[in-house]
Amino acid sequence: MGAATATAGAAAATKKQQKLRPKNSIRKNKTKDKKKKPSNNKVKSNEKKSEIGKAAAAETPTQRGRNVVQRATASQQLSFFVNQYQSANRVQLSSLELDSLKETCIAELQGPAQNMTGKLDENMKIVFGSSWKQVLFEKHLQKGLIDPGCPALLVISSSALRALELLRELRSLTKECHAAKLFSKHMKIEEQVSILKNRVNIASGTPSRIKKLIDIEALGLSRLAVIMLDMHTDVKGYSLFSSSSQVWIPFR
Repeated sequence: MGAATATAGAAAATKKQQKLRPKNSIRKNKTKDKKKKPSNNKVKSNEKKSEIGKAAAAETPTQRGRNVVQRATASQQLSFFVNQYQSANRVQLSSLELDSLKETCIAELQGPAQNMTGKLDENMKIVFGSSWKQVLFEKHLQKGLIDPGCPALLVISSSALRALELLRELRSLTKECHAAKLFSKHMKIEEQVSILKNRVNIASGTPSRIKKLIDIEALGLSRLAVIMLDMHTDVKGYSLFSSSSQVWIPFR
């Protein structure tokens, strides 16, 4: 009887102790568990990173180069140009006319297409060769050799903004002899005629204004060595060839 009473009393005392046990100890344990969980995630994320790193290391240079946009060859560019010309002008060039259009007429630039941005001036130096400084940098007229208003490089773009953008990339070549801006936005034709009375090495503009200046004989083509066609597409998907038929004037 006494043993039973002692056991019952001990059980009652244990229950009281459990009731009186502070709740903070339980909360602390929970917080500790919570803190431990992220460590497992870190281990998993590190494992994923190591797997990605291994996969990247396993790639060959050829595999990495699959996403590189390759520039069209001179042959491909010439074929594209001829097709666009015939389509826009609704003509079929004769075999004699096609024979005069060689791949050497196309300046084939080196390297992937996406590396072109910001290197236009350097590419033009390559195109013009060892004479680039005399042709593109000098500012004095030479009677019988260099007439006023006759650029060596003519850049044709679909908009004034694009014409200016490309001129910025050619800035290092226009410090001595300023480039002619041949577009109608914010520029009067009289102002452009005045500029073309001096030596012009580089001109950049839109087809309509270039045509008008050619028609009034303010812009000459006797010294023209390189025509750069800006094939940038706008937000609507239009490019130089699709936006204006007047782009073909210098080629007729």
